[in-house]
Amino acid sequence: MIGRINGTLIEKLPPTICVDVNGVGYDLEVPMSTLYDLPDIGGKVSLYTHLAVREDAHVLYGFLRADERLAFRTLIKVSGIGARTALAILSGMSSTELANAITQEDASLLVKIPGIGAKTAARLLLELKGKFTATTNTAEAQIPSAKSDILNALIALGYSEKESTNVVKNIAADVSVSDGIRQALQLLAK
Repeated sequence: MIGRINGTLIEKLPPTICVDVNGVGYDLEVPMSTLYDLPDIGGKVSLYTHLAVREDAHVLYGFLRADERLAFRTLIKVSGIGARTALAILSGMSSTELANAITQEDASLLVKIPGIGAKTAARLLLELKGKFTATTNTAEAQIPSAKSDILNALIALGYSEKESTNVVKNIAADVSVSDGIRQALQLLAK
């Protein structure tokens, strides 16, 4: 799993950008909030990423802030919400505004986003209740712990969410992501 990418921004074709990392250009799809905050072409950039492996494509999504990536990962777990819709939501509002809308159960903020109707907004409020913490500052938003990164890596490797969650519970809280993945794979191999 690709968790972060550092390199030189070489192309902006919304919603896709290209980042050169040691001679290899990575195409990433980004929300408009990230796109607006990127440096000019030729500038150095560091992005949190999410790799989606589908039958027909491997798609890399990029985010400037860890809380945006966490919000994206939470959104795509909602039935009927795909990556494109999650990007549209994060393009229309910050992760903090999303958390506040979910916490306050304010569907009117969600329906302002293109592609989000009343039924989808209601489903988002229902399924995301308790999964976001309202904050007043983006810096205060939840940052994924090493355990959640380990869990996401196991799921990306093809293990079920239930199986992965049970294994991650048996890993120490202060473990690094790479060591935690190694330990989890050893536990899964038994």
